[in-house]
Formats: sequence, structure tokens, C-alpha cells
Amino acid sequence: MSGSEREARAAVAAGVPISTADLVLQPVSPASAAALTAGDFSRIRPGEGWPHEDSMDGLRMAAQGLNVCWLITLGDIVVGECGTHAPPDPAGVVEIGYGLAAPYRGRGYGRQTVRALADWLLGQPGVTAVLARTDPGNVPSRRSLVGAGFRFEGETGGQCRYRLTGQSGGSE
Repeated sequence: MSGSEREARAAVAAGVPISTADLVLQPVSPASAAALTAGDFSRIRPGEGWPHEDSMDGLRMAAQGLNVCWLITLGDIVVGECGTHAPPDPAGVVEIGYGLAAPYRGRGYGRQTVRALADWLLGQPGVTAVLARTDPGNVPSRRSLVGAGFRFEGETGGQCRYRLTGQSGGSE
């Protein structure tokens, strides 16, 4: 592993709170992720519909230290989660995932989340691009990515692929 790859991985692993106009992305430690996957919600206030069907996937990975995860909070209510799938690759590309509970969709929170997370990641040493994939039929997620400045790269393996670099302007 090169020095820049090590630096990028360390910076991303040190997740910090990230604020948007309406939300705060709160970092989740491996211990907290393990507690959440075990059903212990005593330290958070879950919003209606959270956790949703995909929430535990990222939290299980975070509990094992395989990714960096944030809870998406609106005030003191958890409305979703987001994070990286893995550390940045040797080229500095990091893939993200995100999800919102159904009652909080369609309000611009997805766009705010992916843009804030991507901006923070791109500000970390050695990170050159942020990648996101979504199902072709998930039009709200695709709109969130485009609205956050991601560029559509094409469809591979049944997934639409989007990328944001420091120079991206976003179009589909």
C-alpha cells in the first residue's frame, strides 16, 4: 500500500460529524454499530421507518471495521444512514451508500446527504473521486445523485454508476 493510499484510508476512517442545511451526519463507531445491529437503540431516537430493510447491511460492516458509517439525523431523530463501502482504492476512489427511511424521502435529504458526504470525502488527503451505484428503477436515488453533482457513467451489472470528482458538474 502506497503512502497516499494509507493516508486516504486513515483520513476516511476518522469520520467526523458532517452538517448540511437540515441534517447532521453522525459518525458511528464499530462498538455503536455492533450495538445497533444487536437491536440496542437506547442511545438514539429512531425516526419512523428507521431502521429500514437495508440499514443493517452497512452497520454490520461498520461493526467489523470494514467501512465508515454515519447516522443521518434530523434534529435528534435518526432518519437514515450513509457511509463508505470500503476504504479508498489505490487510485483514491471511494464508494458510498446511503438510505433514508420512507417517511423522510422526497424532501431533498438524499441530495443533501450524498453531497455533504462526498464533499467531506473529497476533502480528505488522497481521495480523488466518490462513486455511487443505484438500481436503474430507483429514480429518487438517481435524482439525488445528479442533484448532488454526480455524473452518470453508465450501467454495469444491473446498476447505474455515478461519480463525483472535484471537477464534476453533474449531468445525466
